[in-house]
Amino acid sequence: MPQIEGIRIQNYRALRDVSLGRLWNSQSREPLTPLVAVIGKNGSGKSTLFDVFGFLRDALLVGVEEACDLKQRGGFHRLKSAGTNGPISFELYYREAPGARPITYELSIGVDSRDRPIVLEERLRQRRKGQKHGRPYSFLQLQKGEGRVWSGADGLPAQPDELGEIQEDPGSTEVRLTDPRKLGIATLGALREHSRIALFRSFLENWYLSYFTPDAARSLPLAGPQRHLNLHGDNLGNVVQFMEREHPGAFEKIRSRIAQRIPGVSKIDTKKTDDGRVLLRFNDSAFQDPFLAQQVSDGTLKVFAYLLLLEDPEPPPFICIEEPENGLYHKLLDVLAVEFRAHAEKPNHSSQLFVTTHQPYFVDALKPEEVWIISKQKNGYSTVSNASDDPLILSLVQQELPLGGLWYSDYLDKR
Repeated sequence: MPQIEGIRIQNYRALRDVSLGRLWNSQSREPLTPLVAVIGKNGSGKSTLFDVFGFLRDALLVGVEEACDLKQRGGFHRLKSAGTNGPISFELYYREAPGARPITYELSIGVDSRDRPIVLEERLRQRRKGQKHGRPYSFLQLQKGEGRVWSGADGLPAQPDELGEIQEDPGSTEVRLTDPRKLGIATLGALREHSRIALFRSFLENWYLSYFTPDAARSLPLAGPQRHLNLHGDNLGNVVQFMEREHPGAFEKIRSRIAQRIPGVSKIDTKKTDDGRVLLRFNDSAFQDPFLAQQVSDGTLKVFAYLLLLEDPEPPPFICIEEPENGLYHKLLDVLAVEFRAHAEKPNHSSQLFVTTHQPYFVDALKPEEVWIISKQKNGYSTVSNASDDPLILSLVQQELPLGGLWYSDYLDKR
């Protein structure tokens, strides 16, 4: 499965210039782990960091102008870091599969003469086969919607001759987009000849950002099996219908695991109503009649939804969950963290998970390299650091002191 090894964000709200993990020009840094957790105080920038991934996906689907306005972002000028002059910029470093040559995606967003958000620059880079050092070559390079693209699975700019000149470059094509507010990968990624762009577009398009709310899961959708859980979780019953019919073995595992986590839950199934809607039912072993989703606790619905998401036969490549601990019993949190890691580290059919949390009990189950600390500085901007960068933290963890307890005692976030 694809995995993000690093990301750099510039001029996005409080994130004036932060980096997590490895980038093409910082190879000495460790790549991001399959499970990434971000911790920090209220107002430190966790939600902003979470929203970066949502913004990138929205920019692909609807363009940068609409992405700036979606989800109460307030437009480009509300997103751009106060007091800065440069564009909003992102750099994403990822591998399509273990052992594959990494690819860097760069995106810069500014405004045109009519104050409309546009793509100032968009670039995809990759080193040549066997190239160990030096700047990766661009196989997509656009400025305000115009530039060049190199086709094929390994199309790159032609190498210079003995005089340092490039005589011809038959593998490239000139690109001129009709709307500079749209991403080039959105259009070019739909073309068969641009296979690497198509893979990256598919990767980004299939990110899953959880905006799950128990109230949405309690809705009564029209009956009909659906393959994947949507962002808000209001098709939870439909996904259960699909899993019951198509993957009964995997669904039985979910039922068994939730019965172990939630006392009394012995069975979960669906029932179609006379008006064509689907009821999600939870059976408690102490009662003869089942409880409907409208009657069970927020925590039960959340744990069930997360387990269902992790057991998706075709899981999304990247999952973001903001504060999964809300509404959960504290002793479930370390179990949930272990479930997340077990899924993220599966050799096949796994997703990289990115989680923000306030809960030390959740962090207790994590490793230092999985935990990133975000802090707000006196100048109003945020900084990000990895817990494994602090020798004292590593020493204390080696002495079997829990990481969440160290955070609670202000060892992790000392500012």
